[in-house]
Amino acid sequence: MNKSIRIGNRIVGEGAPTFIVAEVSANHNQDYNRAVEIIHAAAEAGADAVKLQTYTADTITIDCDDDCFRIKEGTIWDGTTLYKLYSEAYTPWEWQPRLIEEAKKLKLECFSSPFDLTSVDFLSELDMPAYKIASYEINDIPMIRKIASLHKPMIFATGIAYPEDIALALDTCRAQGNEDIILLKCVSTYPTPYEDVNLRIIPTLAATYDCITGISDHTMGSIVSAGAVALGAKMVEKHLTLRRADGGPDGAFSMEPEEFAAMVRDIRTLEKALGTEEYVLTDTQKLEHNGSRSLFVVKDIKAGEVLTPDNIRSIRPGIGMHTKHYEEVLGRHAKSDLKKGTPLQWDLID
Repeated sequence: MNKSIRIGNRIVGEGAPTFIVAEVSANHNQDYNRAVEIIHAAAEAGADAVKLQTYTADTITIDCDDDCFRIKEGTIWDGTTLYKLYSEAYTPWEWQPRLIEEAKKLKLECFSSPFDLTSVDFLSELDMPAYKIASYEINDIPMIRKIASLHKPMIFATGIAYPEDIALALDTCRAQGNEDIILLKCVSTYPTPYEDVNLRIIPTLAATYDCITGISDHTMGSIVSAGAVALGAKMVEKHLTLRRADGGPDGAFSMEPEEFAAMVRDIRTLEKALGTEEYVLTDTQKLEHNGSRSLFVVKDIKAGEVLTPDNIRSIRPGIGMHTKHYEEVLGRHAKSDLKKGTPLQWDLID
């Protein structure tokens, strides 16, 4: 898989800044102007991209009240049916071209998650810079094959995926000649308890599937996203709303603009602090190395006098002989008079 890919005008992967995505999802609450406000809030908060979702209740499920269509997995949506939830949560397709243009004006990338073949057709006409595959769709192989054939970057959430699901999805992409893949560590619990996150799997995903990794973070707060970056995540996705108090299907676990902006600042600061895997001293540290300990004359010594623990010590600064020679010089004699404060050197002793 490619380790550096382009999404619109951004590079994602090795050596590039973390690609930070604001997920609009259902937080528009069926108000177009609110959707626009969220996109503007994302830009002001420092996001690189916004993401939409492209489905209708009829393209993602069917209108049926049978028990298997009722949500009962301990989520915030328990008690309703899939059809009713998606009827409330979907983003009208007629909005999406305009929302994409609004994002472009703000120099944000904008892409979407398709949920069936008709939504892939719809989005392909809008020239998506990338496609996100929701974790519940990672086993929709016909849809993955069709998207992969478009040769655009593909971002997979792995929330409910078994390893064999991930492998099959990636093999499907490779078979279409598409190696621009990002795998997102994800837990499909809303909000996600911290103890369920398992951030340490991020480097394992990168090594196992040989691809760029990131996180789709449904926890409250930003500490998990920042931790993911420290462990190698190159993409961070968080839901963004204007105010959680405004409600909506995803409002309870979404970030508010001020929180999103603070997360972006923290990630950018963390990127500066992460550095490289090579152990090197900065120029300042090299200068400060002279402040470390070394061997010094700490009492006046006459020529021929023996060096002892009383007149030779390891002290700061570090411009004398290395302290590793301390036992080696004890018992030797001074070649000439040595004044207190003289950095000890080999040419001063017999």
